[in-house]
Amino acid sequence: MRSILWLALMGMLVTGTADAAPRKGKRPVRKPIAKTATRPPVKPQPPATPGIMVPKPVILSRPTPAEARAHAVWTLRAALNVAALQCQYSPFLRTVDNYNQMLRKHGDELTAAQSAMLGHFNRTIRKGGAAAFDRYNTRSYNSFSTLDAQYNFCWVAGQSGLALRMAAVGNMAQVAEQMVPELRSALSQVPAAAGLNVPPLPPWPDVRPDLAAITPEG
Repeated sequence: MRSILWLALMGMLVTGTADAAPRKGKRPVRKPIAKTATRPPVKPQPPATPGIMVPKPVILSRPTPAEARAHAVWTLRAALNVAALQCQYSPFLRTVDNYNQMLRKHGDELTAAQSAMLGHFNRTIRKGGAAAFDRYNTRSYNSFSTLDAQYNFCWVAGQSGLALRMAAVGNMAQVAEQMVPELRSALSQVPAAAGLNVPPLPPWPDVRPDLAAITPEG
């Protein structure tokens, strides 16, 4: 009797040990997920001036972090290109010189950004990636075309060009990520014209003659 109980107990222990042992098997293969760029925190902007046309920015679909940086670089290039055409009324802003200086100093970064953006459209669009990139360029230019806020835009574009002059080679992406939001904000703000900020005039002196003091000649 004792031997039967002992054998039963050993059987239960062996079964429990077998159940507790991990099963060997192949782990499921997970496909690598392409990293997409996380959106930076939205910077609070002052309210737009009512009654003006604010061009819409170009927003990419599912960009990677590298494509998001390239988009910022290529967008800043488009903004300075528009400024070189629209802001020549002020030689002080040096928008044409700034644009040409950007091409010379940051040419390699612009070439890399162009390749990254073309790769983005080839990746996200099955057919016609090159044509989509051309449309993207046109929309980028139009997103900075303004008449209402031209003075504001030209001023910030001049500051952006100056920042690129001071930045070291290889740092155009950092400048672009900082200045593109400033350019967007400038497109929605129209300061009051200087000629309209005139203080009220003092009251005019009373120069009417005192008729009661005038005596008729007899």
